[in-house]
Amino acid sequence: MRQQIIDLLSGKKIDSQPVFSGLIHVTTEGLESDALALHEAHHDAEKMARAAASTFKLTGIPSAALPLALCAPAAALGAELNFDAMGFPQVKRAVFQSTKEINKMESGKWGDGRIRIICEAIQFVREAVGKDVVISGIIPGPYTLLLYVCNAANLFTEMKKEPQMVMDALFHLSSFLAEIGNAYREAGADFITVHDMGGSPAFIGPAKYEQCVFPAEKALIGQLPGPRVLSVCGNVTKSLELLNQTGAEAVSIDQTTDVRAALEILKDTLLFGNVDPVATLWQGDDISITEAVRGAKEAGVDAVWPGCDLVIHTPVQNLVSMSKVSQK
Repeated sequence: MRQQIIDLLSGKKIDSQPVFSGLIHVTTEGLESDALALHEAHHDAEKMARAAASTFKLTGIPSAALPLALCAPAAALGAELNFDAMGFPQVKRAVFQSTKEINKMESGKWGDGRIRIICEAIQFVREAVGKDVVISGIIPGPYTLLLYVCNAANLFTEMKKEPQMVMDALFHLSSFLAEIGNAYREAGADFITVHDMGGSPAFIGPAKYEQCVFPAEKALIGQLPGPRVLSVCGNVTKSLELLNQTGAEAVSIDQTTDVRAALEILKDTLLFGNVDPVATLWQGDDISITEAVRGAKEAGVDAVWPGCDLVIHTPVQNLVSMSKVSQK
């Protein structure tokens, strides 16, 4: 299945619609099976690798995604992180009060050891299960990163009064994220997933997406080696034409986007999705999972993906069910 997915991402026709994910898909059961604590795995390459591989080991789903959270680039820019009860990091406070400060930073000052740890973890996954799984290197989109590191109130004011300054900051962050994405590929990731939750048209609105996010998102994807998957949450039906122009080989959508409209517009772009990660994969049963997976396949997606990151409490048995349905 790994080779079929590689072929699919490379633009070749395959005779199946594989189930996998390029988004975060670790579970508490997977972590417990390997005696791992998530808050520790973010700081240790070997533990991060074991966590990322745990879902494959328990379910057979042929994928692993690293890092285990979207905040790593923010931390590389100096953001202080807090960890919630589940072990996921959150940015404690803004690094920059204005987008003007981002534009003044020199490229040589970007980065810290956190990215190196993630690259080492990718190498560990490659060595451990690389012959069986595809490895996704995850980076946030430029606007999502901007939300992490810039004072939100000031950012929204600047978007109205000084939009060019915001655009310059977004392009600056695009170049930074491209450096990270390229590092992940060199470390052994098979593809890069740009997970632009904060920059989704569903969050920022179609008009603002076209004005501010799309140009920087397209610039980022253009600086990354293929294959590249763009993941956007929420109902993005009204912005599908723009998503089709980002340059990504594939677009991942969630359950709120019109699949048939997406297939009509994304004719030369692969479509991944769109199983609800909450109502179906976390809270659902075999019947609802079977219906969702079959529905996605019958609609015509090229690969069945969860619509977003998994809820960490997602039962492993539900993921096994998702995988089994796909094989029928």
